[in-house]
Amino acid sequence: MRTNWTILFVALCACSISSAQHVKDPAYALLLRGLLSDDVPFVDVNKLDPDGVILLDARERREFDVSHIKGARWVGHDDFDLSRVKDIPSNSAIVLYCSVGYRSEKITARMRTAGWSNVKNLYGGIFEWVNIGRDVVDDEGATNKVHGYDAMWSKWLSKGEVIH
Repeated sequence: MRTNWTILFVALCACSISSAQHVKDPAYALLLRGLLSDDVPFVDVNKLDPDGVILLDARERREFDVSHIKGARWVGHDDFDLSRVKDIPSNSAIVLYCSVGYRSEKITARMRTAGWSNVKNLYGGIFEWVNIGRDVVDDEGATNKVHGYDAMWSKWLSKGEVIH
């Protein structure tokens, strides 16, 4: 009987691991599991084709100005208003991101509640995007600068030049 319970436990763990989103750093993965609520659908940084979606940046304007994912549109967080996205059809494929995914998770939930049906949160945010070597831009083109939010959060950036 004990063997059956062990097999069941291992199988359930394997299923939850295989369906989970992934980030490169195990400590960062642990942080995200505790920080994010999983109330909205996520997209894995490794699987995102930025050309196939509308990218919305839910960081503050000063963070966006340092760098952002190419093609992203700034919508903010603290002062976010649905009027900033009213021109986007409600069935469009949309991915929101912020530094780690917490703020963008909140905006994703607001948009879903307001009727956007195909909106997801980028798991691990722009930090994981940069950590795996994907490009960011500023007004002048490609850059290696990334706004680190603050000293506590910027430690999760393993690549790029951190700006505060």
